[in-house]
Amino acid sequence: MDSPKVLKDNKRKIRVEFERTSLKERMKAKYLSFGFAFQVVWKLFRYLLLIGISYIILYPFIAKIFGSFMSTEDLVDATVRLIPKYPTLDTYKYIIRENSYFEAFFNTFVLSVLCAFVQTLICSVIGYGLAKFKFRGNKLVFMAVILTMIVPHDTIKLSMYMNFKFFDVFGIYGFISNLFNLEASSLDLVNTYWPLVILSLGGIAFKNGLYIFMMRQFFKGVPDELEEAAYIDGENTFGTFVKIILPISIPMMITIFLFAFSWQWTDNFYTELFFTRSGAILMPSIVHVPQTLSEVANSFTAGDLYQSCIRNTCGLMVILPLILFYSYMQRYLIQGIERSGIVG
Repeated sequence: MDSPKVLKDNKRKIRVEFERTSLKERMKAKYLSFGFAFQVVWKLFRYLLLIGISYIILYPFIAKIFGSFMSTEDLVDATVRLIPKYPTLDTYKYIIRENSYFEAFFNTFVLSVLCAFVQTLICSVIGYGLAKFKFRGNKLVFMAVILTMIVPHDTIKLSMYMNFKFFDVFGIYGFISNLFNLEASSLDLVNTYWPLVILSLGGIAFKNGLYIFMMRQFFKGVPDELEEAAYIDGENTFGTFVKIILPISIPMMITIFLFAFSWQWTDNFYTELFFTRSGAILMPSIVHVPQTLSEVANSFTAGDLYQSCIRNTCGLMVILPLILFYSYMQRYLIQGIERSGIVG
């Protein structure tokens, strides 16, 4: 076997001989070779594949954006494929005016921030307990958390509605009602924010099982020496969690907050379940054709296509705040996912 010194001398000799050759010969050896041709073909294939996949994914979204600016003349014009000839903002104007967009925005924002904040805090506490404390039934509780991710929510839809329609924990309200001769024997929490807040406080709201799992995986990666040092300095469990654990888990908590906020923003399962009155205006409730545009759509032949464009525009206006929010917070989201321990 050749020694490292011999290999180094051979490489130096080859480099010197290569530099002594003419520029033409060096260019021919570098670019007119099978290896270089293979690299060019492979990179070209990858770029074309990425462009094709990006086109397939982005084209429907781009088509909806351009379609939102189309007028009725563009829809009946066979020469218009993507870019409108007579762009208009009437669709956005009537959605904002007749579908109460800003009222829905405010109501959904308040509800989403409230639920996301509560879920982030509760899931952090539960995840920390499952990751760092060894108690009897730890694995059983964790299996129950995983079970909430598996069981379809439709199977418990009716029971959840009835529980909050006739809300009474351990019969306490019924006892007070009988004691003071009140009319109602239970609380009706439907058409309020309370069902979503209570589910968030209990750690059983939408996707909370996933959030608890992510926080547990993150806290399992936190060295035990940090907590032991805090205990030696005289901190109790709660103080260690607040002063040591929470500050280092802020990127992960931001990720949980973004997930919870986004899912609550576009949720129509719980909102349709607990908000049964027509007066409760949230973001999913604006996805319908305004009355004025509905009359216009019924007056010409491409009415169905026009209504489809209007509903697509409503969907774009629903997710637009999320796109802006994500573009600002994506650095924290990626950082939190990398630290969660659920990706390789």
